[in-house]
Amino acid sequence: MLSVAEIMTAQPHTLGPDDSLTQARMMMSEQHIRHIPVVDKTGTLVGVVSQRDVLAAADSSVLPDQKAHEEEERYVALSAIMTTPVQTVEETADLRATAMHLQSNRLGCMPVMREGKLVGIITDSDFVTIAINLMEQLEQAEPEDYDDGFNDGEI
Repeated sequence: MLSVAEIMTAQPHTLGPDDSLTQARMMMSEQHIRHIPVVDKTGTLVGVVSQRDVLAAADSSVLPDQKAHEEEERYVALSAIMTTPVQTVEETADLRATAMHLQSNRLGCMPVMREGKLVGIITDSDFVTIAINLMEQLEQAEPEDYDDGFNDGEI
């Protein structure tokens, strides 16, 4: 059985509930991530902010003046836009069951826990990477006369 710990991103980037929307946007851009766990001063997971949350905040009543939204974002705390409560998964959880849970609940990520502490994050992108690797393995095992179905300019 494959476990979540085998593909999760360990030690994910985090922010606090009092950090700003601007900080979340900058971290997502600089680190090329779409989900940020939000932890309090004791390291306890209190929420998750997704790229979708950040984009929605710019169009919401939280930021009514679109012209000044960049300035206003500095004053919007993540606690105002984060998703809470958060669905989490233990690092020992079955990978297939976790994938099915993400899909059936339409989740983009799940923070990974060990004994109540955040140790990682698993995202839908992690499962796309697995799918690509599996497809590559299948293609390598197939005969060379494999037809991919694409017309290479021939009619």
